[in-house]
Amino acid sequence: MKHFQSLLSLILSVSMLLTACDSESPVAVESIPVFSTSEFSGGETTVFDASSHAFSIPAPNLSTAAFEKHLEGDVEFEAVFVTAPAVVNPGLGPIYNNVSCINCHSRDGRGRPPGANEGLVSLLFRLSLPKSEDSGVGTPPTPVPGFGRQLNNRAIVNADPEGKVKIDYTEQTLTTADGTRVHLRYPNYTVTETYQPLPENVEVSPRVAPAVFGLGLLEAIPEEIIIAYADEVDIDGDDISGKPNYVWDVVNQRYTLGRFGWKANQPTLIQQVAAAYHDDMGITTSLFSIENSAGQPQLTGHSEAPEVSDEILDVVTFYVQTLAVPARRNVDDPQVKHGEQLFAKAQCASCHIPTFRTGVLNGVPSVSNQTIHPYTDLLLHDMGPELADNRPDFHASGSEWRTPPLWGIGLVRRVNGHTNFLHDGRARDLMEAILWHGGEAERSRQIVEQMSKTERDALIAFLESL
Repeated sequence: MKHFQSLLSLILSVSMLLTACDSESPVAVESIPVFSTSEFSGGETTVFDASSHAFSIPAPNLSTAAFEKHLEGDVEFEAVFVTAPAVVNPGLGPIYNNVSCINCHSRDGRGRPPGANEGLVSLLFRLSLPKSEDSGVGTPPTPVPGFGRQLNNRAIVNADPEGKVKIDYTEQTLTTADGTRVHLRYPNYTVTETYQPLPENVEVSPRVAPAVFGLGLLEAIPEEIIIAYADEVDIDGDDISGKPNYVWDVVNQRYTLGRFGWKANQPTLIQQVAAAYHDDMGITTSLFSIENSAGQPQLTGHSEAPEVSDEILDVVTFYVQTLAVPARRNVDDPQVKHGEQLFAKAQCASCHIPTFRTGVLNGVPSVSNQTIHPYTDLLLHDMGPELADNRPDFHASGSEWRTPPLWGIGLVRRVNGHTNFLHDGRARDLMEAILWHGGEAERSRQIVEQMSKTERDALIAFLESL
């Protein structure tokens, strides 16, 4: 368990809040103010904690029973899997990227690319083959024979890792209107030491692990509200044309709105969690019951039964649904207020929508009917050729990415010890991340390039307040 003493103090503080609750109901609505001001990023799930634990706190409006379920999920989120047979947590592999959820999502936060002489810990690589002409629009990525849709760089004893990845960076220099030089690094990826040859036309897409707090709130936003922000053919002529991704829902056996993942390729959190067990750890569930090594020589002696029960899948899903959102800070600071105005002036808020109202998420009343400030539209946007991975995913093209939420972005350094941003972590700070924007965000980037240093500092101060 992480930081046990801190968790004990948290339990004590939350328990005081819960004394007015019964075991089935959240805190009475009349006892809670309407959290609509900008500092309450997660509505009633907001916590005023800016420490290194800021992403790992249960929502303060959980009932006693829900709080206990959250803690059960926390234990399973941190569970380390091992090779079967074993008494505790068997089933790892035979190929995998990591051994637990928390190893990728350290402190429930954001991953990063490896540093010098480090292995891949919280960066993985999706694989696919180009879609055939008759595959149709909106189909999932085509798996690579013998590899599937993800490169697993680790394996259990007597099995072979699928391969490794070498990362090199090429420096680019951008000069803003006031003469400031900003160095951007462009990543180059080479797949090496594969257990069998990869096709020459393989599509490779890097993905760092995203933060997992506040996800239940995003799941609770009504679909029709998200769709209302879509403008696929740019009817309003603002050069921004967000579109929804429609992806396969394995539970309901139909295509539905995608919300999660860098390309919005997962529709629900339970499917996101099950896919992570399967793709990242080689752990089967009732949703994905076939081993990720299917079709490979090392698939021998596997169990037909799911390696993680539906009960565990449920509590882990509930855990990520009910993590609190850290409050905004310094909202009355003049520099922050100026930066917020510049954020709007640069049209950043056209994609990073500041405010939503959630609907009802069945079984999770703590995230239902909340006014939240996630700064995302959950839609796909073309970000230009320099950020493209050239790997389509359902309706997402090779240059389209889902708008990531910005809440908590100013605490990443404190929680995770780095400031790497974008889907592959190439940006080493927030300004680099902004200046990588292209495509639909080209105009916004140009506006930022024309700002004075004082204005850019104010813009960053605003982002760091989120």
